[in-house]
Amino acid sequence: MNCNEVMNTAYEFEGNEPPSIFTQLRIQLHLLHCSRCAGEIARLKSARNLMRESFFPAVPEGLEERIMRSIGLEEPETDHEWYPEIAGVSFRGWVVTGLIILVSLSTSFLGMDFSKVADHWGSSFLLPVGITIGGVVSAYGAIFIGSHLKELSHRFNLH
Repeated sequence: MNCNEVMNTAYEFEGNEPPSIFTQLRIQLHLLHCSRCAGEIARLKSARNLMRESFFPAVPEGLEERIMRSIGLEEPETDHEWYPEIAGVSFRGWVVTGLIILVSLSTSFLGMDFSKVADHWGSSFLLPVGITIGGVVSAYGAIFIGSHLKELSHRFNLH
């Protein structure tokens, strides 16, 4: 067996059912001649034993009581901690941005020779325009409401 086969077999069968006696004998013969593989397998066995036995330290006595006491000593949250700002934009910033989007979408057709476009395309042009405006406003409203749900429910007394 070469080093790769020995290590693959050791990783595969360590902790599971052992390989056949013939495979174990071949591994032992290889380990007699290869000090690198012998050291690697020894480290693997010690790491597995460490993980099985003493990986997690014992919990000190009275830890649960100390944690519960410290939780009881914490101060209650203030109103400002209830409503964190989402991505650094305040509630007022969201509203102003939404109004700007709504006004810009609805007034964008007053310029840019809209009458020529409307005359050329007719009413078939209004359907995609309406869907675009409705989709953008609806998506923005959904994101705004979803990210400020606690604040809006508190503001409108919907607890």
